[in-house]
Amino acid sequence: MAKAQTHYDVAILGAGAIGAATACLLAQMAEKNAHSLKNAHSLKIALIESQLPPQFDATGFDPRVAAITEKTRGLLAQCGAWQQIQATRVSAYQSMQVWDAEGTGRISFDSSDVQQPNLGHIVENSVLVSALMAQVERCANIEVYCPASVAHYQMEADCLALSLDNHRQISTNLLIAADGANSAVRKHFQFATKQWDYGQQAIVTTITTEKPNQNTAWQRFMPTGPLALLPLNHEGDLHRCSIVWSQDTQQAERLMALSDEDFCQQLSRDSEHCLGTVLKIDKRHLIPLRQSHAIDYVMPRVALLGDAAHSIHPLAGQGANLGFADAQVLVEELARAHERDLDLGELSVLKRYQRRRKPDNLATMAAMEGFKRLFGSPNSALRLLRNYGMSGVDQIAPLKNTLIKKAMGL
Repeated sequence: MAKAQTHYDVAILGAGAIGAATACLLAQMAEKNAHSLKNAHSLKIALIESQLPPQFDATGFDPRVAAITEKTRGLLAQCGAWQQIQATRVSAYQSMQVWDAEGTGRISFDSSDVQQPNLGHIVENSVLVSALMAQVERCANIEVYCPASVAHYQMEADCLALSLDNHRQISTNLLIAADGANSAVRKHFQFATKQWDYGQQAIVTTITTEKPNQNTAWQRFMPTGPLALLPLNHEGDLHRCSIVWSQDTQQAERLMALSDEDFCQQLSRDSEHCLGTVLKIDKRHLIPLRQSHAIDYVMPRVALLGDAAHSIHPLAGQGANLGFADAQVLVEELARAHERDLDLGELSVLKRYQRRRKPDNLATMAAMEGFKRLFGSPNSALRLLRNYGMSGVDQIAPLKNTLIKKAMGL
């Protein structure tokens, strides 16, 4: 391998929402340290992405959305992206209704109970990435390589050298993998993982409903998987929702084979007509559901972030929020190292990030697995227990409000 031509302090592989946010936060941190510390230098950052950014379409909704918590909203504001997201399109929701299809258990959450304007926001992936990449372009110390991917990795004594498929050669003190659940970096460096297939697939699409969504997120738990209806707001029109319908694989494939009219009828029944009749659906997409967790997030000069480190069931919509939390903590630890003029790729630096994030990620993953098994069990005793539990929690305001704040990241 020829000697690398350009050196970066940090290279980030993957310019999705998590990778782009990490680049923005790193650039801001470096500039802040350069102004406040005499010996600090402004970091050089490379952002590498194989696909062109998704384009926002004002005439329709992106089928891929993220449920953004208040904590994540604050991070996006820190990046400078939230103002553009608001100006483009975002859907706030003030309440949530969750119920059990196999019984009477039901629980409702409302932002007014915790003196907050919203429980969260539904943001389309194209809106999220576009706003973050606009901020990346404003950062003089970030260079974007797109479209480009890494063709060859070479670990050297004091850096990691990368050959890109566009014939550019770079080197870096630290490679951050934000390249998703099928991370090429994780595979190349042979990070050990624990993973299993849920035996389910998620149907995602946008629907038009008879009744307005009331700025409310709706979720019905069925034995074959949960159905979530996430409210969308298009210029005051509240008759649209993004759905994430997780079903056992055989059932999901049956639903995908239905005509649009038959699918709408089935969805209307399975949502218990909570928003009246489903009138229309956009193109349906089918996503296999697997859980994966890297035993270690880091090794010398390499750190895994977001779905590259962990992927979970979408039933609570926490995947993106966990990734943003990873980004925030990793940048905090890199800022600490930068202040001390340490090598950002040192394992001792990176392990601080792993120690802070791994317990929270594991706890969330365990909770999602527990919910899936609890609501998927045919056991009548468990069904009775979960119904009593949901109804009981709904009656205990302090406990319910604690759950709301936890979910919002407050």
